[in-house]
Amino acid sequence: MDFDVINLFLIVGFSAAGMGYLAYGKRQQNGIVLAAGLLMMVYPYFISGTVGIIAVGLLLMAAPFIAKRMGW
Repeated sequence: MDFDVINLFLIVGFSAAGMGYLAYGKRQQNGIVLAAGLLMMVYPYFISGTVGIIAVGLLLMAAPFIAKRMGW
């Protein structure tokens, strides 16, 4: 894992957003938002590189909105 300043900032930012998604999903009893939040807090441990962290983070942030539009 590459620990430069930009990656650490991105990891903390996406993890904080994931914590918000997790709390919101738990409060609203929405499994998709809950799962997205949990994955956002965990995925930086498995993905290295700035582009990968940004791409997966944005995809996970958009997943609940896409799922809602698809009717899930």
